[in-house]
Amino acid sequence: MAARARSRGPFDYWPGFVDVLSTLLLVITFMLSIFMLGQYFLGQQLTSRDATIASLQARIADLANQLGLVQKSDSDKTAELEKLRATLAEAEARAAAGAAAVAELEQKGQALSDAEAQLALLNQQVEQLRLQLLALQEALGASEAKNKDAQVQIDDLGRRLNEALAEKVKELADYRSEFFGRLKQILGDRTDIKISGDRFVFQSEVLFAVNSADLSEQARVELSVLAEALKEIIPQIPEDIDWVLRVDGHSDKRPINTPAFPSNLALSSARAMSVVQFLIAMGVPANHLAATGFGDQRPIDPGDSDEAYAKNRRIEFKLTEP
Repeated sequence: MAARARSRGPFDYWPGFVDVLSTLLLVITFMLSIFMLGQYFLGQQLTSRDATIASLQARIADLANQLGLVQKSDSDKTAELEKLRATLAEAEARAAAGAAAVAELEQKGQALSDAEAQLALLNQQVEQLRLQLLALQEALGASEAKNKDAQVQIDDLGRRLNEALAEKVKELADYRSEFFGRLKQILGDRTDIKISGDRFVFQSEVLFAVNSADLSEQARVELSVLAEALKEIIPQIPEDIDWVLRVDGHSDKRPINTPAFPSNLALSSARAMSVVQFLIAMGVPANHLAATGFGDQRPIDPGDSDEAYAKNRRIEFKLTEP
């Protein structure tokens, strides 16, 4: 048998392999057919389900619409009910007002009688007031006559007071003339010290160093003469004449800004105060002295030259009323 087998040649597997493949292909084809049928039936079921869902959704929308109509109807009924309640309340208020009006009319009948009695009483009071008014008018006429007499007296007193004040002013002017005349006589014809109108003027350079409020030695000499003249004249001025010697400090318009004097006003005020303090120390009564600083606000020469600046830097003395 071995020899016979070897005589036949090698074993052929290919036919059996083809049979297996054919069988497998048939099985796969069968399964694909089954899958396609399943897909078909499943699609039919899904289509039927979608139609069912759409039908249910339409039904739900219809029910919601019917519910909205029912709710709207309820809202309209509620609004109508509120309207009816308001109408009922208004009717009840009108009924109450009608009842109150009836009661008021009943009360007015009694009140009318009371009002007539009060009117009669008021008429009596008006008559009494009219009589009192006539009496007051007569008294007012008499008072106006007295006021006219008093006004005449007041006018006369005012005129006399003005005359007295004018007399005092004239007296002060006379003493002012005497005062400045006496100073002019004492000081002589000095070019750095002069009388200008009702003012006695010292140039600042005579009294102070540049940018300083400390009196120089020359200033103390000059102001001592002024103090002696003041002490000589003051006793001659009557005590009932109210006067003051005002010391005015002036500067030129060039600005100053130092630790001691931050402005022209500060420098001019400090210089005026230094003069006043010296005069007080020399025995001039403090109650007749006043220090005032004007800075560069009252120049006597508006120019910009050194000569104009020198004229504006000055100390002025003015005998005047307080």
